[in-house]
Formats: sequence, C-alpha cells, structure tokens
Amino acid sequence: MQSEYQLLSAENFTLKNVRLETGFEYDHEDVIKTKTDLFCVEIAEGKIKTVKTNDISANAIDARGKLMLPAFRDMHVHLDKTLYGLPWQALSPKRKTVKDMIAYEQGIIQELLKTSVQRGGQLIDLLQNYGTNFARTHFNIDPTSGLVSLENLEKALENKKDSFRAELVAFPQHGLYYTDTVPLMKEAAALKSVDFIGGLDPYSIDGSIEKVLDFTVQLALDHKKGIDIHLHEIGDSGMKTINYLIDKAIENPILQGNTFVSHAFALGHLSLKETERIAERLAGAKVGIASSVPFRGTVMPLPILKKYGVNVLIGNDNVQDYWSTFGSGNMLQKANLIAELYGYETEFDLSRTLEFATQSRLPLDDKGNQQWPKSGDEASFVLVDASCSAEAVARISKVESLVNKGYLLWKES
Repeated sequence: MQSEYQLLSAENFTLKNVRLETGFEYDHEDVIKTKTDLFCVEIAEGKIKTVKTNDISANAIDARGKLMLPAFRDMHVHLDKTLYGLPWQALSPKRKTVKDMIAYEQGIIQELLKTSVQRGGQLIDLLQNYGTNFARTHFNIDPTSGLVSLENLEKALENKKDSFRAELVAFPQHGLYYTDTVPLMKEAAALKSVDFIGGLDPYSIDGSIEKVLDFTVQLALDHKKGIDIHLHEIGDSGMKTINYLIDKAIENPILQGNTFVSHAFALGHLSLKETERIAERLAGAKVGIASSVPFRGTVMPLPILKKYGVNVLIGNDNVQDYWSTFGSGNMLQKANLIAELYGYETEFDLSRTLEFATQSRLPLDDKGNQQWPKSGDEASFVLVDASCSAEAVARISKVESLVNKGYLLWKES
C-alpha cells in the first residue's frame, strides 16, 4: 500500500482559511465551547513565520477551513516488526507468554527481515496518514537477527527523511542473558543513531532485576543514552524493577528526564495509596511512563500519574503484528480511548486530552489563552476535519494533511 500523501513542497509557502483555536467560551466557570477563527499562516525555512488575519484573496494554498493542530507523536512503536502490508493474520492462541513469542520470533525473523525495509516504510506511511510525523521506535537486538533490524530500519527512515523523524531504542527482545545479547547491545549502544537503551522484563526473562538493570544503566551512562525498559511484569517483581530504576535515576541525575518504563503494568494493580506513593517517587526522580493505554485486565492509573507530575508518553506499540492483532497507528484514536476510559467528556477535558496525541503541545492553555502556533514554532502540524480539539478527539476526526518541519504533504482527494 502506498502513502495517500504526496510530498509537494519543501519551499516557503502560505496557507489561507486555516482554522485556529482562539479561546474558550464560558457559562459562568464552565467551558462550553471552543472559539475559533480563520487565519493565514506563512511557513518559511521549516518554521512558522507569521500568523495573520485571514485573506481569502491571498495567493496561497487553501486549507478550506480545516483545523490546524500540532502534528502527532507516537512514543512507543516497533517499526521494524509488523505484518502490515502482508496478508491478514490474527493472533495465534498457541503463543501465550513472552518466552513463547521469543521462540516464535527466532523461527520467523530471518524471513521477515527480507522485506522489513519495505514493510517499515508502509507502516510509516500508515502513521503519516493518521497525522504522525515523529516516533520513538524500538528495534530488535538479538542473536538471531544481529544488527540487521537496525540496519533495515535506518534504510526505511532514510527513505522518509523529509517527512518523518524517529528516535531509536535498542531493544533486547530475546533477553540480555536468556539469549547471548550482551555483546550486541554493547555494539548497538556505541552507535550514534541509537538514542535509548532498552530492556525486557528483567526478572521473568533473565532471572535478575539487579544484574539486568545494572548493566543497562551502566551502558546508558557510558554512551550518554537514555533508558526505556519494557516491563510487563506485575506484582512484586514489577514494582521492585520500577523502584530499582527510580533509585538508579536518583543516584545518577544525568538519567533523570531521560529514563522511561514502557507498559509498567504493575502500576495498574495497586491501591490508591500505593499508586500515589509510586507516582510521587517517579515524578521526583523524573522517570517517565510510556503507555499504549491497555484495558481489559489492566487499566493504567494515568490520571494519578499526571496529577503528580509524571511524564506520561503514549504510543501504539504493536500495529497489526504477530504480538497483537490490534493497533491502528492512529494517535487520535489513542486520545479518544483515554477520554472514554477516564471519563473525559466535557469540552475542556476533551481539549486537554489532545495532549496525549501531540505529547503535551496544545493550541490553548488551561485558561484559554492561545499558545500555539506562534512565530518561530517548528512548522509541524496537521489539518483535520473538525471544528476544535475536543471534536477531533471525541470523533477521531479525519486528518486531511500533514506538514513536517515545513515539508508539506497533501492528501489526495
């Protein structure tokens, strides 16, 4: 499947009839509506140059009244592993544990690598069609595939360099010691293109929380990388892992703000008092949580984490791959799911929920003051078929076009 977008321009251009949010309308203290107006937005050298009163006669690209929002960011995805672009395949009922999946991957990954550049590109196309221009992507590091997953991912990203950006996490999917992955992780950590050192369930996969995290932390310190650990474990081992990583961040302040626990399902099985205590520790150590917003048996305490100031990142994780049948690639859909799960139904709350798709950048602040876009802001945004942010989240509105650092992608009608 080819992208529905065409890269039209990397030059300076102007959009007219752009809908921007300008403030809130109140009934006493309650926000009941979002005010908008039409503007001309001038783009130059990858940045927003000016935001002016609309001029319908201007020689400019007509945005047709579509709403301009910050571009979306997927902060946990696996671009190197997807079945997207291949014939439909649902999740197998035979593979129930992470170790089951490791064994399965070992048997199929070499064949999948033959087409992973193409499929990675197709998955990027899908994300772009939903308005995402940036991702934090994990890539396999394991003895079966070596560094080939990284090499192919870099090729896929190079093909999209003008319209999509990513930060890379070296992910020992088959364990550090469960398979002989330590030498490969050392090799990957030394590469300039790698931004984060990953990890996987230290206790249940490798049998030791301390041994795995000590190695991971030291590797990150040695190479000045961030940390992003996959942690599916719940109960005592899950909480010990989270607390041990917090302790390491406190001991090494350089890791603070650049250390994350992905999934962290253990947080969804605590009492309110326990949740508040760990949220306070996470915030104090500046250790963030990256979540795919699970539900069914585990509902993450995202509102409490946000209340205490924990940096919460959201991503799709699996997008139609052999780990999960689901995953659409749509960050607006993720924001919509958060709104429904946690009861964010009012105009104000829905408008705030957009931050989970844009990673904290919102057109209006909590008081209704316009804070985006401003002159000098990076020109990375979407045009959506919605009247305001609240509607875009509630109705998962269609993305009409995407701009990445001034590179204009216009969707074919």
